Amino acid sequence: MSPILFHEIYGSYFNVAAKVLKEACNNTLTDKRLYEIISENGFGESALGIPTALKGGEWSLLTPDLRTPVKRPPAMPLTLLQKRWMKALLSDPHIKLFGISCEGLDGVEPLYTQDAFYYFDRYNDGDPFEDKDYISRFRRILTAIKEKRLVDISYNRKYGEQSERVYFPWYLEYSSKDDKFRLIATAEHKTWIINLGRITSVVVLDCAKTKPSPPKLQTYSLVIELTDERNALERAMLHFSHLEKETVRLSKNRYQITLRYDRGDETELLIRVLSFGPMIRVTSPDRFISLIRERLIKQQHCDCLNARPGM
Repeated sequence: MSPILFHEIYGSYFNVAAKVLKEACNNTLTDKRLYEIISENGFGESALGIPTALKGGEWSLLTPDLRTPVKRPPAMPLTLLQKRWMKALLSDPHIKLFGISCEGLDGVEPLYTQDAFYYFDRYNDGDPFEDKDYISRFRRILTAIKEKRLVDISYNRKYGEQSERVYFPWYLEYSSKDDKFRLIATAEHKTWIINLGRITSVVVLDCAKTKPSPPKLQTYSLVIELTDERNALERAMLHFSHLEKETVRLSKNRYQITLRYDRGDETELLIRVLSFGPMIRVTSPDRFISLIRERLIKQQHCDCLNARPGM
């Protein structure tokens, strides 16, 4: 099977040309509108090449008076391979949370199923994404965020205690390592981080009478030195792509990377750093270095207990 799932006719240039032709078919295309469509939907250099190709007759799609010989607005039906790709994406329980319809894909076999993936770097106690009550609570929170409405939330605290409070929800975060969503909200002049899996009840209330202050999350800095062997730099940019960072080249294959993260992500970040082995050395802060030592000592102790005599 070809690795290119989407044909080039669904690329940027073809989509821009299709939008231009649609306006031309409706006799609403002007020079100004032509450049607006190209600017909004094309690349930066598109404004240089596409108008000339269209108006100059190179593509034979527009006449000098910005009319078109095309009789009907262009349509771009999906191929079977593209439908199978979309069906596979929509079968992901994370995407199902957002209530995206599979209408039009009835009877289409997904290109792959979720059991085709094995996650070796993810915890096994992720959120219950296919639980109806969880989905309902997720969508209510999402609605409240979009409509800027208050929410009355009850949830189980870390040690089993129940908590209920009215919050202003700001946004949702997803941790790929934990496989969990969490809500960032404010209430009583404080910032709250609530795991959605612990929430037991969500009631959407009216809009806030006054605009609350935005959340203030305390961030920490982690400084690492990376040796670029076995594509370590490329992998680091991918692993830490969700974090604010500064990268400085120290020598031919050595880099200093400063990462800024939230305290709640510290365990996940620790695991990601350790996954690079000797390619990454943490230089500060001392507290994070101590966490690495503790983790390695604990791992060494577990390995000794699991080792069998004679092996």
